[in-house]
Amino acid sequence: MDKISVLGLILGLSAIVLGHWLEGGQIGSLVQFTAFFIVIGGTMGAVMVQTEMRHFVVGLKMLRWIFLPPVMDFRKILATLMNWGNQARRGGLLALEAYLTSEKDPFVKRGLTMVVDGAEPEMVRRALELDIDAYEDQARAAAKVWESAGGYSPTFGILGAVLGLIHVMENLTDPSKLGAGIAVAFVATIYGVGAANLFFLPVANKLKHYIMLEVRRREMVAEGLVTIANGENPRLLENKLAGFLHH
Repeated sequence: MDKISVLGLILGLSAIVLGHWLEGGQIGSLVQFTAFFIVIGGTMGAVMVQTEMRHFVVGLKMLRWIFLPPVMDFRKILATLMNWGNQARRGGLLALEAYLTSEKDPFVKRGLTMVVDGAEPEMVRRALELDIDAYEDQARAAAKVWESAGGYSPTFGILGAVLGLIHVMENLTDPSKLGAGIAVAFVATIYGVGAANLFFLPVANKLKHYIMLEVRRREMVAEGLVTIANGENPRLLENKLAGFLHH
């Protein structure tokens, strides 16, 4: 569990709600289903118009990373590659075939398969680099779902405010309906700006961070497998990959 994400959301929401209460407002006045529907529904609709279905779905699935981030232990990866390098030096590249069945990561398995099959090191590098580029492009497109939502939601907040004011103008002769219309108008703006700056944009930026780490992980694996394919000394492998531990 990413505790800082949970604490950040709680702190942000608490600051808004308690600030409103300290100013003398009623907390219940911040709960407006109509405003919520206009802002969130409109924002998601605009994002769906802009985004390909596959990227939209992946973007929704990536949301779990905010609370359950992917585990990337770079030291463990280095230890695994060092072990493979030592095995290859002693028993040849075919000695690594035993690790193929237990490897769960499709990217690692693809690279290791090429190494075991005796592919040229530069061919291995090129194939894995293309894989990394494709992953990064698709992952960033998926993360942009949330970035785009952060751009659209304030506008829909303003739209909700305008709709609320239209409702107010239509009922100037009935004072009992004025309060509800004004509440929707101002709360919609709060929802739009608040959702963008407290949720959508922070989510997009954190997803970009995890994507960057995943790209680094894959680059580390690719560099390690190419080094093993070249038959280089495992100590050299350790020195080459040590820089990845600082990211």
